[in-house]
Amino acid sequence: MDVEVTSVSRYPKELLDAPSAIQLITNQDILRSGATDLPQALRLADNLEVAQENSHDWAISARGFDANLADKLLVLIDGRAVYTPLYGGVLWNVQDFLLEDIDRIEVISGPGGTQWGANAVNGVINVTTKSAKDTQGLYVEEAAGGRLEDLTAVRYGGTLAPGVYYRAYAEYSDRGSEVFGSGMGANDSWDMGRGGFRIDSETTPTNQLTLQGDFYSGTEYLGTVGDEGLNGGNVLGRWAHTFADGSDMSLLVYYDRTHLSQPYAASPPSPPYYSGFPASALVDNLTTYDVDFQDHIALGGRNQFIWGFSYRFTHEVDTDMSIVRFLPETLDQNLFTGFGQDEIAIASHVHLTLGTKVERNDYTGFEVEPSIRILWDFAPKQVLWAAVSRAVRSPSRYDRNLVVPTGLVNPPAPYQFPVNYLEGTSHFASENEVAYELGYRAQVGSKGSIALSTYYNAYDHLRSATATPTTALYPFPYPVAFENNLEGDTYGFEFSANYQVFDGWALHAGYDLLRENIYVTPGYVDATGAHNETADPKNQFSVRSSWDLSRNLELDAAFRWVDKLIIDQGPTNGPVTGIVPSYYELDLHLTWRPIRRLELSLVGQNLLHAYHQEYGFPSPTTEDITRTAYGKVVWRY
Repeated sequence: MDVEVTSVSRYPKELLDAPSAIQLITNQDILRSGATDLPQALRLADNLEVAQENSHDWAISARGFDANLADKLLVLIDGRAVYTPLYGGVLWNVQDFLLEDIDRIEVISGPGGTQWGANAVNGVINVTTKSAKDTQGLYVEEAAGGRLEDLTAVRYGGTLAPGVYYRAYAEYSDRGSEVFGSGMGANDSWDMGRGGFRIDSETTPTNQLTLQGDFYSGTEYLGTVGDEGLNGGNVLGRWAHTFADGSDMSLLVYYDRTHLSQPYAASPPSPPYYSGFPASALVDNLTTYDVDFQDHIALGGRNQFIWGFSYRFTHEVDTDMSIVRFLPETLDQNLFTGFGQDEIAIASHVHLTLGTKVERNDYTGFEVEPSIRILWDFAPKQVLWAAVSRAVRSPSRYDRNLVVPTGLVNPPAPYQFPVNYLEGTSHFASENEVAYELGYRAQVGSKGSIALSTYYNAYDHLRSATATPTTALYPFPYPVAFENNLEGDTYGFEFSANYQVFDGWALHAGYDLLRENIYVTPGYVDATGAHNETADPKNQFSVRSSWDLSRNLELDAAFRWVDKLIIDQGPTNGPVTGIVPSYYELDLHLTWRPIRRLELSLVGQNLLHAYHQEYGFPSPTTEDITRTAYGKVVWRY
């Protein structure tokens, strides 16, 4: 409870005093879990829905809307936003780095638009890596086993000058295929190489400078369809200055470039109406430039004011398109933001936080995202908090510029073609949310802590897949266009607890309840029956145990149960739903340190079933996630 977090207020404050539903994943949590990539590490957050789709794709969200193109969760890595404006979500297969270098992951469930802007609708994930000062010396890691066929990493940190530290790392991973429901291999293995550096300067007590960068390149194998290519890199610089009165300011600048080549199989002709499509690939190249400034002013002991502004420019080019197209092919976008937030101690134990963020984007113009939060520490180590917030999800290329043609030719009179299966619309507006939250957090004696948050979220202008007025003229159910014809509400609660049984043995438990009521706005229709983005479990439960069996032997266990999913087949196939069964699984991690510098681990994942499905409309080509085990050797010097 005394650990400092920054995601709620954008300046450090103790976890106990954060007026938000926030959970903290520490470096020790990650290393003891046996996770081998960032999405696996996020399973440690009880307030997230994490589902693996196949060997390389994940669906991750908070408080619902966990579609495979989930777009209501903002993810930051050292202050750099990693969402793609192509569809407003996160490409999880490329968001990774050496897990040893993560300092902490702060996971907020609930809106964070006032602090972080659009897309922080249902949650924020803020990943912070360690300073180069804390990663000195040599680190070597080698892991291999079942589906994790190879994971090799090396990092070295040193000193460039007094107070100036650096590190550099390289990592290669080769992961095997998952299976179909029949048990046959899915042929979707993939490999990824990445590397990076970080330099931290602390030559004066009041100034900190950071320069860092990461680069990656990999290939995902998609069977007969072809291979998907992924590569990119980023460079980030940060300056932070602290004043004598506790105020501070910071400036962050980064450049990011990503490349994606997604293959599509040929569509054979079907006379007399369908011409078919040749095999093709969607090639997306995105370049981002971003500058972010913030100023935190401590106005005595009762007032903390923070304000800032940012500017982001993106240049996106989509080419070589056949079946899936984004028009125009080249799109430049500008995003201007400004925010202000004031935390006021209105009484000795009551703190009120008022703030708003104002954004200006090229699609919808100005968006305003205000919030009000109040925290009452009514007893030692116990707090109640409440919040009312507004957040928006601004349009993406997917909503506005998508075109998926049918390939129809030679139509019979009097019909006119060609027709699209699916298309974006130029008038697609931002999705809106107003969230009401109430929470309790407490330290229970010297050995336990609990956190409970409840919420009610009201949505309007949600994305719908709506038939156009001309659809009735055709003998086919096309075209379907994205509109803002859904609305509704969600509610639920999140509970987590920690208990230190004795020195060397800790327990953690978490439970989430989610209820969704999304419906079509009266007078309109939706091709999916308002189910396209509500494939979420109603209940989730997890329990973890971390036990130091001896001075050099550790055993960790994690059990999770996830309720069934009701998932829609897609906007071009009508309101057809399927059931992904509930499942329960167990992970084990045994670590032995025969000497101080050497660490040997054995990890088993998904041990209770040979394979199980976590996401995707049930079909013969839907993939299951397999049981696997691997061994790992770590050397530190």
